[in-house]
Amino acid sequence: MQLAARLREAYPVGVDVETFESYHGEKARKRILSLLDANHDGILTSEEKQNGRIIIYGHSWGGSEAIALARKLEKEGIPVLLTIQVDSISKIHQNDALIPANVAEAANFYQPDGLFHGQSDIRAADPARTSIIGNFRFSYKSNPYKCVQYPWYDRIFGKSHTQIECDPSVWKQAESLIRSNLPPTGGNGAAAR
Repeated sequence: MQLAARLREAYPVGVDVETFESYHGEKARKRILSLLDANHDGILTSEEKQNGRIIIYGHSWGGSEAIALARKLEKEGIPVLLTIQVDSISKIHQNDALIPANVAEAANFYQPDGLFHGQSDIRAADPARTSIIGNFRFSYKSNPYKCVQYPWYDRIFGKSHTQIECDPSVWKQAESLIRSNLPPTGGNGAAAR
């Protein structure tokens, strides 16, 4: 949420930044289709699909849903510039390790500890079309990050999973990747989560 707020502030026009809960993937898909429909006729042309500059990111089930959403967009012939997964935990019947071929670049931030830990190794369905920027491992065993704003049960039962979510260095790297795919300030494009 904080990253989305910073992006909205930096790009007040020309870039649409929205957040969706991990169980609202279909709502996010419909919003993306609406944003791509430049002439608002309800039909996406090949040009409208190709003109989109879509970036999808998420944490935990949101990371898994980001890949599921990219896969749905692939079926509709819509390219995705970038996906970012932060400690992605696969939902039932979802494969968050295999990045669909419509995604140009993908990055994965994960931590391997605790009861809940993210996908450690993403790979491209088609390496000729998708560049895996990296699988970036974080560990909080020797240097824990305090997440005082989170409820006690998150800090105890999902300790490392919560720590990566509130680690500003992770989100700073994610933000840098996102900004590298956006216009300097306020050009045309869309970013969604």
